[in-house]
Amino acid sequence: MAVTLSIVLTVFLLVLGIPFWVSLGLGTVALLTSTGALPLTLVGEALFEGVDSFALIAIPLFILTGDVMVRSGLAFRLLDFAEATFGSLRSGFGTSTVMGCGLFACISGSDAADAAAIGRITMAKLQEKGYPKAYACALVASGACTGILIPPSIAYIILGLVLGISSATLFLAAFVPGVMVLCAVIVTNILVNRAKGYERSTDSFSFARWLKALNDAKWALAIPILILGGIYSGIFTPTESAAVAVAVAIIIGMIQRTITLRDFPAMLGTSARVVGVVLPIIAVALLFSQALTVVNVPQDFVAWVLSFGTSKEAVILLMLVIWVIAGMFMETGPNIVVLGPLLFPLAQEIGMDPVHFCVFMITTLGLGFITPPFGLNLFVMAGLTRTPITAIARHAFPFVIAMLIVSAVIGYVPAISTFMLR
Repeated sequence: MAVTLSIVLTVFLLVLGIPFWVSLGLGTVALLTSTGALPLTLVGEALFEGVDSFALIAIPLFILTGDVMVRSGLAFRLLDFAEATFGSLRSGFGTSTVMGCGLFACISGSDAADAAAIGRITMAKLQEKGYPKAYACALVASGACTGILIPPSIAYIILGLVLGISSATLFLAAFVPGVMVLCAVIVTNILVNRAKGYERSTDSFSFARWLKALNDAKWALAIPILILGGIYSGIFTPTESAAVAVAVAIIIGMIQRTITLRDFPAMLGTSARVVGVVLPIIAVALLFSQALTVVNVPQDFVAWVLSFGTSKEAVILLMLVIWVIAGMFMETGPNIVVLGPLLFPLAQEIGMDPVHFCVFMITTLGLGFITPPFGLNLFVMAGLTRTPITAIARHAFPFVIAMLIVSAVIGYVPAISTFMLR
């Protein structure tokens, strides 16, 4: 009853428009007061310990790296390279746009940053190529979902912290599933494009143009190679790789004179605002999940689900449904820190590999970025282009189906997430 009342209080406050971390914080205090799960005198200490983590330093650093890449123009060169590679195909610029999202995802670790950066660069040309404005927004929003799916990913850093799993291990396991989602978006765009006839590229592939684009983008491509190569080789931890990437991106921008010291306050302010949103949510949600564990909610939930004689396949389907619905109404960070500790014991009970569970969870929650009513990427593109969000959401539906299929495949085929670890 105490747990139910605290959840009802949290939902009620959210309906009133109270920020999530405040709503959940008050609900947690109500839970602690009614159950005595944790003395209120220790709440401050518990909140501080929740965010006192070396791994979390990577979050502002990856955001800062992405901002430096945009301000220095390196992100534009990534897209030019993608266009030189795929632009001669029938759906060439659409494919190039999605590939640009994937390349930028290897730097920023954030969906919203990915959508905003690539959207600013590509929207005008997508419309010139024949794509309707709303569909072009949906394409960018869907491609940007890879921001939390392709390493380095803020979502995997948070989930690794919550469940006590190395984020470097999660990055290694998530690479192939992230690329699968990227390919699903590309293939969906090709099929829609053939059905609707939006883009009919007449350009032919030019090896000379490709070499020039590769040369121009060499420093931009060096950043994701440095990040992923350093992590996968074991030379850097994710946090160290983020710090090195920031330093290298700034040095490149300063040498090329595309950024100056005057740009630093704005870039640092962007990272600070992101951290100011993320850290309070993590701190409060970790306290909430700790309180739930003390009062045996995850254990009781596992026992309740298994009391129906549920098979492993049915449990995986249940997880898929829960995460899809949760992603529609809540941002990924809160979903991770609330649902992760709740469903992880259930996954262990059915013999699910912890890394497989994490990759399955993040991939499925990624759908939430393009599903109403929350759909953060939809809001980003709507604000960027002043396009009705309902129109963007309607055109995003084929991409939602494609990503849902990939999520189901990842859920039922563990080897996709674990074979890289072997």
